[in-house]
Amino acid sequence: MGRLSPIVLLQASSLEASHLGYRETTLQSDELAGFALGHAGTLSAEEGLALAEAYGGAHPFIWDSREQLTRASPAFRVLMGLPADAPLTEETVLATLHPADREAALAYQEAALARGGDYELEFRIRRGDGRVRWIRSRGRVVLDATGRGCGIAGMNMDVTARKEAEEALAASEGRLRTILDTMPQIVWSTRADGHHDFYNARWYEFTGVPQGSTDGDGWNGLFHPDDQERAWNRWRESLGTGAPYEIEYRLRRHDGSYRWTLGRALPIRDRAGQIERWFGTCTDIEDLKNAEEARELVARELAHRIKNIFAVVSSLLVLSSRGRAEAREFAEDARARIESLARAHDYVRLVPGRGDDAGPTVRGLILALLEPYADGRRIRVDGTDCPIGTTAGTSLALVVHELATNAIKYGALATAKGTLSVTVDMADDALLMAWHERGGPTIEGPPVHRGFGTTLSERALRGQLGGRLETEWDPDGLTARILIPITRLAY
Repeated sequence: MGRLSPIVLLQASSLEASHLGYRETTLQSDELAGFALGHAGTLSAEEGLALAEAYGGAHPFIWDSREQLTRASPAFRVLMGLPADAPLTEETVLATLHPADREAALAYQEAALARGGDYELEFRIRRGDGRVRWIRSRGRVVLDATGRGCGIAGMNMDVTARKEAEEALAASEGRLRTILDTMPQIVWSTRADGHHDFYNARWYEFTGVPQGSTDGDGWNGLFHPDDQERAWNRWRESLGTGAPYEIEYRLRRHDGSYRWTLGRALPIRDRAGQIERWFGTCTDIEDLKNAEEARELVARELAHRIKNIFAVVSSLLVLSSRGRAEAREFAEDARARIESLARAHDYVRLVPGRGDDAGPTVRGLILALLEPYADGRRIRVDGTDCPIGTTAGTSLALVVHELATNAIKYGALATAKGTLSVTVDMADDALLMAWHERGGPTIEGPPVHRGFGTTLSERALRGQLGGRLETEWDPDGLTARILIPITRLAY
């Protein structure tokens, strides 16, 4: 048995098939596949024909290892780039194989012939014009009467387009992996079901774990024990709903220490809206967390000192007014305003994440300021709500306190049957607070003199909040409307 010639495509309209010991007959090309494979004892004629039809653009072939000879159609010569009159000897056909694939292809053929069974190989050919094409060959070894391999029968097809697409995809994936591995941030990806199957180099550098050891659900074991269940629950929630994943947790570094990390992931969907993959990142926020804790510590200390200042000023007012009847009323009013500011300051110091469900809001501030005046159901606060910042909260507190003080002295809260309702609404990017007093002493008209507290609160409303105050002095009670731009409430 000499060296083997490569696989040959056959599309001839007829072929004398006596070279493999078959009976002399003339076969049509569509019969050749079934006959060659069936006579070789591997497939029935029907199965062989089905195999030929299953591969679009594939052509049946028969190769005889004993004669070292191939017979082919004109289409085969076109595919191989051979002249129409060139003899199809072993040397002629062998010369078409790409030099880089020649030895490997011949070695595979020899091994297949020796072992029998299925045959499958991909290799390149180089045509006479220099063009390179990829060929995929599938078939089975043909056995002689003694059960020894004497040839190969199967199908060949040009798969150049697929191979070029695979090479382009591999190059693209290589470039993407290079980009991801050079990023300073940890990047990871999962299948649609949440199975982790990719981490960039930063993950392994940070954690120090072996490659592939955290695939699947092994990642959770690197989280701080106190954070693992919370992270799992958040991840399952995102997988179940398709909502973006975001969570802060402590991730174990290669030295055994834990560092605060921000985990985020977004789903990638197909055209039908079905999730195909998840892509996520891990960002080290340890330094940011430490800075936030330091700022919070300073803010708490400052708030404590401010509260002490409020208390000291209130005490000084009380002490200074003793023995001075003419100053007692002024001192009491000033002390009340200071205590109201202190309550407002405490309220707007609420920070989400410290056990509070949310940060300070306009309605929450109003309720905190009116709490000392509450008497049964005499005071009601309704409407929508929005967040409020420290500066805006302090300014609004002055206005609300002044209205409440006047209601206690002269308005609805000065009588047992008087009521106060406050409604908060949003309109045209502005906050509208409506203050309605009913059931108090009959109002003759607007006050003749404007007190210091009213002047102070209106200045705070205009200057610091960019808002305005409108009042209606009805006989049944005061109606006040406060309008503040939403943008000014965040500060």
